[in-house]
Amino acid sequence: MTAPLPESENLNSSGVLELSTSGEAEAWDPEKILTWAIKNFHPRLALSCSFGNPEGLVLLDMMHRIEPAARVFVLDTGRLPQETYDLIDRVRDRYDKRVEVVCPEAGAVQEMVAEHGMNLFYESLEKRQLCCRLRKVEPNRRFLADLDAHVTGLRRDQGVTRTEVRKVEIDAGPGIVKVNPLADWSLDDVWRYVRANGVPTNRLHQAGYPTAGCAPCTRAVRPGEDPRAGRWWWENPDTKECGLHVDEESEGSGI
Repeated sequence: MTAPLPESENLNSSGVLELSTSGEAEAWDPEKILTWAIKNFHPRLALSCSFGNPEGLVLLDMMHRIEPAARVFVLDTGRLPQETYDLIDRVRDRYDKRVEVVCPEAGAVQEMVAEHGMNLFYESLEKRQLCCRLRKVEPNRRFLADLDAHVTGLRRDQGVTRTEVRKVEIDAGPGIVKVNPLADWSLDDVWRYVRANGVPTNRLHQAGYPTAGCAPCTRAVRPGEDPRAGRWWWENPDTKECGLHVDEESEGSGI
């Protein structure tokens, strides 16, 4: 399942990440982490890219330079902005890359909308979490079930829910390796890489959207606002997660 590793970068006999590797990885730069991940997990490794944040595109560019066949997937919730769909096609053309599009179960979404309406997420935290679970969390888990590892663009300074992110860890939900190469990068670091390498990004960033998720749940931010203030802006900062990066066992709902 995995390629041999140097002694200090080992997996155990079952292919499970040793804790020593996680600690050592904190000193590695993104390219070294991605090289390690691709060497040991490709093709059962994929980048989770929302196409609404520059971090994902930076990682896509890095991974493509290391391994042009590196995999990338996007969760198409059915409510993404047109600018995001346009960027997916731009990436296909720029990198000659197949983007794996993962969709929610149509029946589950239809049942939710029939019971709660199209815009249920504005009514309560519980209904917003339900929408995120059906449109994002469950399709994501379904896709990850066929992988050994996945890569994310999480950074520690993105919000109060992400300050403890490790560069290499075990994703408790699917039980696979989760790789966060940009964990210690700042937003300025991300944009420096974008400019230096001509990385394509979402047009909404130039319209005041530091991050773009589903269209109804994302707005532009005012100068000086926290970059994630435009995501689920009607909620408290400590609930602003869709559930993809929250430990279900420790947080309860996993949303």
